[in-house]
Amino acid sequence: MEAESGGTITRQMRRLGNSVDWERERFTMDEGLSNAVKEVFVRLYKEDLIYRGKRLVNWDPKLRTAISDLEVENRESKGSMWHIRYPLADGAKTADGKDYLVVATTRPETLLGDTGVAVNPEDPRYKDLIGKYVILPLVNRRIPIVGDEHADMEKGTGCVKITPAHDFNDYEVGKRHALPMINILTFDGDIRESAQVFDTKGNESDVYSSEIPAEFQKLERFAARKAVVAAVDALGLLEEIKPHDLTVPYGDRGGVVIEPMLTDQWYVRADVLAKPAVEAVENGDIQFVPKQYENMYFSWMRDIQDWCISRQLWWGHRIPAWYDEAGNVYVGRNEDEVRKENNLGADVALRQDEDVLDTWFSSALWTFSTLGWPENTDALRQFHPTSVMVSGFDIIFFWIARMIMMTMHFIKDENGKPQVPFHTVYMTGLIRDDEGQKMSKSKGNVIDPLDMVDGIRCQNCWKKRTGNMMQPQLADKIRKRTGEAVPERY
Repeated sequence: MEAESGGTITRQMRRLGNSVDWERERFTMDEGLSNAVKEVFVRLYKEDLIYRGKRLVNWDPKLRTAISDLEVENRESKGSMWHIRYPLADGAKTADGKDYLVVATTRPETLLGDTGVAVNPEDPRYKDLIGKYVILPLVNRRIPIVGDEHADMEKGTGCVKITPAHDFNDYEVGKRHALPMINILTFDGDIRESAQVFDTKGNESDVYSSEIPAEFQKLERFAARKAVVAAVDALGLLEEIKPHDLTVPYGDRGGVVIEPMLTDQWYVRADVLAKPAVEAVENGDIQFVPKQYENMYFSWMRDIQDWCISRQLWWGHRIPAWYDEAGNVYVGRNEDEVRKENNLGADVALRQDEDVLDTWFSSALWTFSTLGWPENTDALRQFHPTSVMVSGFDIIFFWIARMIMMTMHFIKDENGKPQVPFHTVYMTGLIRDDEGQKMSKSKGNVIDPLDMVDGIRCQNCWKKRTGNMMQPQLADKIRKRTGEAVPERY
């Protein structure tokens, strides 16, 4: 696959007039670069800058893997907002005498995982209820009412259901108020037979029952939505349904709705690496052209979150971590090193982590891994740092920023000062399709530049566009659009 794709890219570059040293062509899975990847992972782990933890990620239920924000495509759609009554516990009442709160949600199926209801601490309707409880419909779970500014007095009913295991905002609210996390979904996006209950640190907990009502078990998530709404309505707790405009996240490859999922993943403590990278641009060691893109860089880097670097895929750099039968984790460059450093005999069975690294992890090492690092090679001394990095603005954070962070952490000059990977970042625009969308193989809207030079028959064009698609159901639509946009021969 790499040889085929790499050959296509190289052929395009040669035909378009690129003049480079072709003998220095490298690929991130080359042996030398793979060694650099393992070296960086091990060093960061030993510096406590890489850790394994249970957190929310973008989960693709079709591909069964965590995906990056770059792979999430937000689409506008028409949906509904369900208003559901949550009965107050212990005889409590609202300021206007009601014995329930009305919670508005666009995802009623996640009700099964609620562990709290948030109200604004300044809201006169509900502030006296903070610290009291509601009884969660369908599962009869007693959950607290918490005061949090995430609840907007002017939005919805002013009461927000908190589902820390299935919503990114709720996850943060849950951390602030030490709410347990209840995972109700399988990796396929179906309702589990029994829930997984964790404390805020991701440890298993028995604070709540793991029982899920039988009528919802094993249901596909959108079928579960209908079933939950029907069950709530049957109890007389469905107050109203309103039309609502939604922004729905889709995986750009799998083409299905992304699910925030609580999973065990590997993370980089990015805030530590970000500080010198921000300073390098602030003091002019690195300059963006046009300069306006510095603002985009700063907006991400000054509010950076820990970076999820593990993926549940079959191809890539395998994570250099091993587990014994007790679940203890050992990190090293290879199994022999792990056994030696931890005094593990042949009687201790070890299995390597099956996950692979996010492709941006190896790409972040590009400027120095391609020059022979971790060895102090002549090429590294001669060619690093480089002068100019040319890139599209859409990957400033995913590639440019991470190259700066990794390079400044691992590469130092003769005085021990962190070295920048390049001095100028030249940002280009993006070539888009006739609808203004970014070109992507998964969308089937890519045009090979050589086909524009040489010409191509319409039939061959749409075949190239739909070959190896993750969403074959789109092929007919792409075929029609290609026929409308491309003459029979051009």
